[in-house]
Amino acid sequence: MIKPKSISIKDLKAKLQIKEPWASIIIFVLNVLIAIPLFIIIHQNIKDPEWPFHLDRILIFIVLVTVIQLLLRLLKTVLIICIFVYLMALLYGSVFGNYGFNAVFEDYRSMVYTMADDANPQDIIISKLLPFPNKSKIIDAVDYSNPKVRNFALMATTKYFRDVKGYKKQRLMIQCFAVFKEIRNRWNYVNDPKGHEYIAFASESTQHFSGDCDDHAILMAACVRAVGGTPRIIHTGGHLYPEMLVGTKADLETANYLIKEILFVEESRGKEVHYHIDERGQVWLNLDYTAKYPGGPFMSEEILGALTFN
Repeated sequence: MIKPKSISIKDLKAKLQIKEPWASIIIFVLNVLIAIPLFIIIHQNIKDPEWPFHLDRILIFIVLVTVIQLLLRLLKTVLIICIFVYLMALLYGSVFGNYGFNAVFEDYRSMVYTMADDANPQDIIISKLLPFPNKSKIIDAVDYSNPKVRNFALMATTKYFRDVKGYKKQRLMIQCFAVFKEIRNRWNYVNDPKGHEYIAFASESTQHFSGDCDDHAILMAACVRAVGGTPRIIHTGGHLYPEMLVGTKADLETANYLIKEILFVEESRGKEVHYHIDERGQVWLNLDYTAKYPGGPFMSEEILGALTFN
């Protein structure tokens, strides 16, 4: 009878050991991936003593990398086992699932970019509660199911950003940004007739792409909703402007990266992305005609009301 061989913990560790050069490379790569976001957090939260050549930041980074390297070496065996399991899970996700190597790369890149270049939150200032002006007329004018509106919105999503790869989960967001870009490029501001508040249907505005702020807000809201997005129109007293729902703060990280690094690079260069957070913690980006990119600066901080189209 053949006795089964028993494997000791020591033997198991020996089999899982990776030769020293490879172990050092893995630990170094992991060190960099951990050190960069930690350094950004420290850099943003400590006072700058204004040393020449930013020597203080260089020293902080060196100390941070050294400490992380020592900790990783102490936990080398456990880390290598965990990394191996993690890589196998990502490999499976890349082949059979929705979350693989590419998704991890995009999430990490968005996180690091957002930490280095944070968007600018805007506090909602409600001075007084007033009835939304011409509410019923505006609701009727947002005729998103009209074929003219739907066809125009589809044309915009076909014209812009179709070749953006690696952002399948953000497809709706990107398509809404395409709608913004097309309307922004075409819009011509024209006043209402003197002494008369003229409210144009969205389907009407697709003919000349002209009108005042409420006409623009109606057209933008209708087109965003026509492709599946959630818009709202903000009332500030003498001005109406549209916003679109981005989602959570995590979604904002991706939106911020897409706007500034991929979709609206020139328009947003050196500028911040502005947004509102509602009472449920949801993030809304400014889509006003005065903004050159989604999340451009607000014309007015005062908010008297919001009309949401779900």
